[in-house]
Amino acid sequence: MYQALYRKYRPAVFDDVCGQEHITSVLQYACAHGRVSHAYLFCGSRGTGKTTCAKILAKAVNCENPRNGNPCGECAACRSIDAGSAMDVLEMDAASNNGVEYIRDIRDAVAFTPASLKRRVYIIDEVHMLTTSAFNALLKTLEEPPEHVLFILATTEMHKLPATIISRCQRFDFRRIPLSVLTARLAYIAERESIELEEEAAQRIARQAQGGMRDAISLFELCSGGGAAVTVPRVEEILGLSSLDFLHDAAAALAAGDAKAILERIAETAASSKDISVFWQELTSYYRDMLISKYAGDPAQYLDLTPSETAQLSDAAGRFSLSQLTYHASILDRAMSEMQRMPAMKRTIAELAAIRMCDARLDDSTEALAARVEQLENRLALLAVGGTADVQPAASEPKPERPAEMPPQETPRAVKPAPPAVPVTPAASAPQEKTEELLPLQDMSEFLEKLAELDRQTGSFLDEAGVWLSPDGKRAVIRCRSAFAEKMLSREGAKNAIAQALAICRVTDGRAAVSIEIEAPRAEGTPAAEELFT
Repeated sequence: MYQALYRKYRPAVFDDVCGQEHITSVLQYACAHGRVSHAYLFCGSRGTGKTTCAKILAKAVNCENPRNGNPCGECAACRSIDAGSAMDVLEMDAASNNGVEYIRDIRDAVAFTPASLKRRVYIIDEVHMLTTSAFNALLKTLEEPPEHVLFILATTEMHKLPATIISRCQRFDFRRIPLSVLTARLAYIAERESIELEEEAAQRIARQAQGGMRDAISLFELCSGGGAAVTVPRVEEILGLSSLDFLHDAAAALAAGDAKAILERIAETAASSKDISVFWQELTSYYRDMLISKYAGDPAQYLDLTPSETAQLSDAAGRFSLSQLTYHASILDRAMSEMQRMPAMKRTIAELAAIRMCDARLDDSTEALAARVEQLENRLALLAVGGTADVQPAASEPKPERPAEMPPQETPRAVKPAPPAVPVTPAASAPQEKTEELLPLQDMSEFLEKLAELDRQTGSFLDEAGVWLSPDGKRAVIRCRSAFAEKMLSREGAKNAIAQALAICRVTDGRAAVSIEIEAPRAEGTPAAEELFT
């Protein structure tokens, strides 16, 4: 009779359990030294080894010839437990047997000694499904059971268990199995079953398993149906997945506001065997990966991707700003909820959401307004540093043409009238004629506020400097009080941030490059130093 692969390759000893060494080492030591507790609580997500470890523990405490805490698998007790014929090992599903009457039967039965084994073991799966009355009936028995009884409780939702139950058990948290461990196990099974498996295909399957070994093996068995080789195209076809290139192109279209391109991607998904909701989930996950790639210090520790996939993801993330990513993520999340509520309208919901993502003017949410404001700020910043404000417009908005030549501006807009600067003595480092033609910046508070938003570090050093502007708005002189401030403000990144902040405050001529000059600190007692912050 054919046996599913996840059952065929279920671990028989603690040493074979993958990815849960922090648990199996403790249980193995307890069995080897006769220090097994009366009750254990195994909690964790599906497919991480809770029931497997419970059965291994049941065999280990009843094994006639244990080997370093592991069951031998050859004695009568081990064989009967593996075959499911042992009367003293009872596995109960609390999801269907959750009434108080079942717990009363257990409470009455624990008084009797085991029929054939050393200890009677009760394995209760999904224990969080028990009713309140059933939990209350279990309390006393769970706290002080007879020496020949062992309780093993397993749950995927530990937060639903009463604190009185948790405090009476030794608790073990089963972690999600890492991608590398899942991939290695799939490669081992493929070799034993003589199935051709590509490494990248194994990684795609392992990602879909979300840390569950049983899910990973079941998906691998599905993709290998008919004896076919398990390749990336076959995995995408069988599981209805989109390739990373497809997701990258969709993200690039959304970043450029190309509604036609993203609608073509949705139509292509709908025409294939893939589910639009699956594509939408993958696109949402791709946005999550782009956020991590853009803002995490070391994205490799959060992303299970190859170097080429990481470079592709970084390229996609570079096309977005923070407000764009958060705005699009909020639309993706709302659309996913609508798809679950109205599954017959999946394509329509996806198309309407994609159009809103391409043109923020169609949405009046806070995220959409933030994205539009940031787009305007970026245009001003580009003008301030002498670049072009030709950012990507919305899909429905025509791209404005730049005039061939901008007319000169007679007077800078935000330089307010001020008394002439105090003449600089010959000992000062700047020439006298430059000092006489500069005017101090009047509203430093607004400028420092905008600079702090762009570059907080540069803004802190500007507290130790003064800002002076030329009448034509094309030159700004930063006079430093300390040598350290001069060094930090002389960096190219700091100068660019200062130029952008001046442009946003509309105090410089934004139509041409602004020259940022950093002056060394003046000697104490000189007129220039005394007038620096007046």
